[in-house]
Amino acid sequence: MINRRRFLAISAAALASPSHAQPIRRRCYAMGAEISLTLDADPVEAEHAIAALRSILEECEALFSLYRPNSALSELHRKGYFKSPDPTFVSLLTACSAAYDLTNGRFDPTVQPIWLAASENEAQHARRLIGWNRVGLTKELVQLGPDQALILNVIAQGFATDLVVRALRKAGWEKVLVNIGEYYASGRQRLLGVTDPVHRLVEVTHLKDRAIATSSADVMRLRSGGAHIIDSMGGNAPLWSTVSVQAPDATTADALSTAFRHASEAEIAATLAQAAGDGIAICVRPNGKVVMLQG
Repeated sequence: MINRRRFLAISAAALASPSHAQPIRRRCYAMGAEISLTLDADPVEAEHAIAALRSILEECEALFSLYRPNSALSELHRKGYFKSPDPTFVSLLTACSAAYDLTNGRFDPTVQPIWLAASENEAQHARRLIGWNRVGLTKELVQLGPDQALILNVIAQGFATDLVVRALRKAGWEKVLVNIGEYYASGRQRLLGVTDPVHRLVEVTHLKDRAIATSSADVMRLRSGGAHIIDSMGGNAPLWSTVSVQAPDATTADALSTAFRHASEAEIAATLAQAAGDGIAICVRPNGKVVMLQG
């Protein structure tokens, strides 16, 4: 998928396991990021888990990739519509709708034309195309508004994380740590460090049967020269250097960490209060000050 939209601000080096445990760890590369799986299992079982993970990630790439010309997303962009979409594709777009509603439009995958703009003038024109409310979505048809395009990696890595976790649980693996750009810890408590690209380690957090996702500093630029994390509501500069969000699932955490980069403290707290599952936002100001927010 597209190159990572943010500096990965969850420090895998800060992961701690009990000294008596001998977890199996495996790494590979997919969906534009290095991914890893840590589970309490013998090596043979671990290889079965890795095979299941790779199969799910391949399915996600085939559906959501911007760079595969035969992906479902690429076909949608070519035609402007997609008939009889794959149920998994519909599930992700349904999650986009839920995140759009929850954040009052701050989360909006229709910002892709701004990514493609080669100049500031083109970017201003592209802003007129933004609006998830113009996307038609049913089980039988996905329909974009005129000249619209989607960037799904603002949520797809979290979505893929949840697919992997569900598959592993179904297969009987309960004690796992899945990292597909976003983390989910299942079965027992894990300790992770939250880092900012400028201020480094800023917080540590415990995670059990929950997910954490991060949106961080502008390590990439748009073709027009603008910041790579786009404000769907007007092009303002991000208010936070880094935002990490804990939530019951990685899909929600991924979407909220993106949306909150341009949201005020009051707006973040109000959104978390409406979300299910006692969400937590760890927000880092440009000066390094950490603000913890809960609903």
